[in-house]
Amino acid sequence: MAAAEAGSAPRTLGIIAGAGPVPRRLIAACREDGRGVCVVAFEGQTDPETVAGVAHLWTRLGAAGEILDFLRAQGAGELVLAGPIRRPSLGEVRPDWRAARFFARIGKRAFSDDGLLGSIVRALEEEEGFRVVGIDQVLGGGTLPPGPLGRHRPDAQAEADIRRGIEVAAAVGRLDIGQAVVVQQGSVLGIEAIEGTDALLARCAGLRLAGPGGVLVKLKKPQQERRVDLPTVGLATIEGARAAGLRGIALDAGGTLIVDRRETVAAADAAGLFLVAVEGSSGGR
Repeated sequence: MAAAEAGSAPRTLGIIAGAGPVPRRLIAACREDGRGVCVVAFEGQTDPETVAGVAHLWTRLGAAGEILDFLRAQGAGELVLAGPIRRPSLGEVRPDWRAARFFARIGKRAFSDDGLLGSIVRALEEEEGFRVVGIDQVLGGGTLPPGPLGRHRPDAQAEADIRRGIEVAAAVGRLDIGQAVVVQQGSVLGIEAIEGTDALLARCAGLRLAGPGGVLVKLKKPQQERRVDLPTVGLATIEGARAAGLRGIALDAGGTLIVDRRETVAAADAAGLFLVAVEGSSGGR
């Protein structure tokens, strides 16, 4: 959990919640620590079960004024952005005057995931007075020791595919396209774009080549704002990799969040998949 100032209670955490289980893990961590928590949930994006039993606001992505007023009313001093957000159309966003002013100020950066997220973080901190923290600062697990995390190990072919995957994922990341790539026997089966890792794995299941299965390599983008959109792996990733006929997953040792780490590693072991941390976005292997 992010450290509180000496002699003071942790400030209420405001969760800007996308889809998936990570926002719920953050809520559980706050409750375990006796920390106040509130959630901003987005129509058509956030899972309804995320807000059960917690102070929350259902809103649209463009309602900046309503969101900021809610967070201040709840006493949220720190914010965390958690869970994937499907890129909406402008009609779905319907920006209010605060959001419209923000988009006008950042200009073309609004069309870049990294540029948009970085601009949001700076606006929340420099203009609105909040402190943005990373998911790993609340849950831990953002940095992993290089090497295997479970029982299984990559063989020579898998090691070669990992090296190829690091090369491709780093190049794709620099272009702000995605974080993940699937490589089999040196061939790139798929690159993650706007669809996300689960959809990438489902797509690659139909592209599998004969012979030893491939690997999923998932890295933090080189220029990525560390406090938002860290590469995340969980039980769904393990199941997707198994269904796609892969042999394992290589994660960025410098910045990967493993949701329910013990259960995820156990699931990889049970599926016969290796799970290995590599020095990708921040160094060589």
